[in-house]
Amino acid sequence: MPGGVLAEILALDPVKDYARISFLSTNCDFPWDVEQSLSLAFFKTYGIPSISALLDRTGEFRERPQKRYDDTKLILAELLDSGLDSDRGREANRRMNRMHGRYAITNDDYLYVLSTLVLEPIRWNRRWGWRRYTESETRASLEYMREVARRMNVRDVPQTVDALERWSAGYEHAQFRFTESNRRVADQTLGLFVSWYPRPLRPLVRTAIISLLERPLRDAFGYPDPPPLLGGMIDIAMRARAGILRVMPRRREPRLISRIPTRTYPRGYSVSELGVDGLETEPAAPIR
Repeated sequence: MPGGVLAEILALDPVKDYARISFLSTNCDFPWDVEQSLSLAFFKTYGIPSISALLDRTGEFRERPQKRYDDTKLILAELLDSGLDSDRGREANRRMNRMHGRYAITNDDYLYVLSTLVLEPIRWNRRWGWRRYTESETRASLEYMREVARRMNVRDVPQTVDALERWSAGYEHAQFRFTESNRRVADQTLGLFVSWYPRPLRPLVRTAIISLLERPLRDAFGYPDPPPLLGGMIDIAMRARAGILRVMPRRREPRLISRIPTRTYPRGYSVSELGVDGLETEPAAPIR
């Protein structure tokens, strides 16, 4: 019989207890995996020209890429780690709504971004998870996203993960195409990720990250296909990692992204620091 975190997950109702299941799954059993997969989710959104054009126009990834990345990661982490209805979670939600409220963003673009937050961790887990997500975990992830969408006033969220995958695939098929804004924002984000490594390793890291992107997305950025051997080596290494984790002792305490120092906030932060300046005085969509 399963023990520890998995036993608690299996004892919960994914429709009613989606927040607790998502917290346990993400922060206890798969913290590193989810963090990496959500970095890839960033790239997926840049393949949609209307999204990349907006990000390119704001200049956030050009002028303050590390802060933009850290703020996005921490806002999402506050919602999960502190709780959607906690003071910190509600303030993070308000700041997110205020930031987005500055721009004319379509419902479908909002929905696509949210869909990547559900689907990319699931896809990563299918390939490289040390155990497979349970049905409770995938359903809870969807229900969690549906509640976040409701608080952002995003409509027409699919009812099942399969339906979300079909909708997302159709949106990508209709929208993915090369534009200069796609390439610029992708290059700026790639440059940020590569900058975290020693200079001699950066060319290899850049190629490795590109190899993790699906072919239609690489085409939307104008990136060449990476050497096939590199993708195979990454796959072998990731499967080996999963095998090692499978026999190691399970994590006893959650790993909370919101409590880990970041490059932008090495000594911690207040939620009011996240995002762009001036949000305190701007109206926000109500949190229902």
